[in-house]
Amino acid sequence: MKHFRGTHSQAEGMIQKQPARGLRIDRINKTFGTYRVLTDISFTVVHGEILGLIGPNGAGKSTLLECITGLLPVESGTVGWEDENLSRQRRQQLLWYQPDNILPFAGQRVAATLSFFRRAHGASEADLEQLVDGLDLSPMLNKPLQALSKGYRRRVLLAIALLSRQPLLMLDEPFDGFDLKQSLAVMDLLRQCRTGRTMILSIHQLSEAEKICDRFLLLDQGRMMGIGTLDELRRQAGLSPEASLEEVFLAII
Repeated sequence: MKHFRGTHSQAEGMIQKQPARGLRIDRINKTFGTYRVLTDISFTVVHGEILGLIGPNGAGKSTLLECITGLLPVESGTVGWEDENLSRQRRQQLLWYQPDNILPFAGQRVAATLSFFRRAHGASEADLEQLVDGLDLSPMLNKPLQALSKGYRRRVLLAIALLSRQPLLMLDEPFDGFDLKQSLAVMDLLRQCRTGRTMILSIHQLSEAEKICDRFLLLDQGRMMGIGTLDELRRQAGLSPEASLEEVFLAII
């Protein structure tokens, strides 16, 4: 594993400069048996920000999201929102986590499933219509979710997530199964829906992450290798201002 100068201390220094508002993660540690999955993960996400969670398969991205939501217990660490440390019950009121590859009510028609979540979230019919149009779901409304392609399943899951009213939205691989044109359309929709919302997106397609995220948290083998804007990470890695996120990531890990 390749480290750049002052990786962890620089990351911590950047964290300390962030406003004490929004989501606060403080020294989360997670093990499975004797295997340490996450080590001293600390960062903040400010209101209205889109943070990209970046790392290879097995880096701990999904595990970190599940620890933040409380789906997985942790050995140590706290999750806070503004000045409040959050219990698991309180997290349900503030955080919406959309895991990868789930199929809620798989045998039901898409229209019925979306209508159920609209009512559960207290969203309006106009909200749902806007998402159906924005995600081009109209041709799929009378089909069961399990009959859809991977790309259309992903669109339904995005609609469910965006109908939610929690101020923090965490999406695991939101662009998986989309081509470039479809990914760009979804990015536009996420930007439209970010008003009053904070987002954490776990993304393995670095080119897509570079287009949508304000800052990036880089994970490798359960350790935080860096956090910052692309320009900040370029400077930390000693790369040129033109370096891509992929080049930065490879230089850091």
